[in-house]
Amino acid sequence: MTNFILTDRKTDYLLPPSLEDWLSEDHLARFVVEVVDQLDISTLTRQYAGRGSKAYHPATLLAILVYGYATGVFSSRKLERATYDSVAFRYISAGSHPDHDTLATFRRRFLGELEALFVQVLALAQEMKLLKMGTVCLDGTKMHANASRHSALSHGHIGKLEVQLKAEVQELLALAEKADQADVPDGMNLPEEIKRREDRLAVMAEAKRKIAVRAQERYEREKVEYDEKMTQRAAKEKDRGKKSNRKPPKPPEAGPKDSDQINLTDEESRIMPTAGGGFEQAYNAQAGVDAATMLVIATQVTQATNDKEQVEPMLAILAAQSQSLGEVTCLIADTGFCSEKNIRACEKAGLEPLIAVARDAHHPHWRERHSEPASLPDNASPTDKMRHRLKTKAGRALYALRKQTVEPVFGIIKSVMGFRQFSLRGLQKVRGEWQLVCLAWNVKRMAKLRPECG
Repeated sequence: MTNFILTDRKTDYLLPPSLEDWLSEDHLARFVVEVVDQLDISTLTRQYAGRGSKAYHPATLLAILVYGYATGVFSSRKLERATYDSVAFRYISAGSHPDHDTLATFRRRFLGELEALFVQVLALAQEMKLLKMGTVCLDGTKMHANASRHSALSHGHIGKLEVQLKAEVQELLALAEKADQADVPDGMNLPEEIKRREDRLAVMAEAKRKIAVRAQERYEREKVEYDEKMTQRAAKEKDRGKKSNRKPPKPPEAGPKDSDQINLTDEESRIMPTAGGGFEQAYNAQAGVDAATMLVIATQVTQATNDKEQVEPMLAILAAQSQSLGEVTCLIADTGFCSEKNIRACEKAGLEPLIAVARDAHHPHWRERHSEPASLPDNASPTDKMRHRLKTKAGRALYALRKQTVEPVFGIIKSVMGFRQFSLRGLQKVRGEWQLVCLAWNVKRMAKLRPECG
């Protein structure tokens, strides 16, 4: 007779089950609860008025969100279901089951408080001797917005649609005024069809207004840059005593262009080129990652399609965190961040910049990899100094940390944690959600580093 382990689902427990027996000691859910319990969340609890029915404690809801984002569960409905189906979520929620409305409202309501909690987690990592500030690798990645690019309208296309819809409205009104409506297809409701087109025209008129506002802001920004270039050009011509042979910069054009677009679902997102080719409705998510531990120490989300203007905002964030987390000494970034302005900004902030000035060849000659560059002259510019540093063996070795630091973080967040698209809409909300994603990554990374660092 075969000897099997008996499966008995009918017999009750002799003693009440303990939550402590449900998970192993090194389980991530336990660590998430430990981290959240050590955070100061008084700014969250003070916002509860205390009236009405009892509310779920913010620490419980925060732990559910952090563990959910760390394990690839982002939907509030899936998080609610997980409190029933998943042992780990049942442990975190202590057998309670916050509904999806409670979780979604909590996430939207306290996105602004995540910045302080993000820094607290990093301070906790420092206390645990896991965070070693010094060298930071900066990069950006395109993250899909919660909107389809097919919901975007360009200013030129709006003009064509307006002509078409206005003609259709006039045609439908003429049909409605006829006593004999034999030409009207069966089942067609003329008032509803007219209203649908009029509502669409109103939406497009509002879209044109917003595009015009954006165009005016762009013109004012480009006009300032144009005036600065012309002032510098005039100063150089005065010093040389003759006019420049170079073609003068083109003055900016006022008003919207036909290619200017707005998305009707998430108007603050932008059409951006993606790494694999093509275009998507997206945001540009930035992260500064500690080279020693791969912990994300600074985050930002921008509407800009390139990274040229993202160094100074990141330096401001790092400077604000320096009192609680320590000073950053070196900033590493790829060629997308390279400009003389960014190099000077790093030096002004007291950081050594290592920003690639051009793409490196995939198979450099062996002599190039094992040689040192010639000495620099005393009057070398900051850009020349950085270029020289990148050619040294020490500089090449330091710059190589970028590919094994920030790029793997983005890869794990997208492919392992599964976060490829924002759930929320609007620039401020997606900034908060990106910070929540990076906070969850940091907690997950800290759980892995803890045994390594004792």
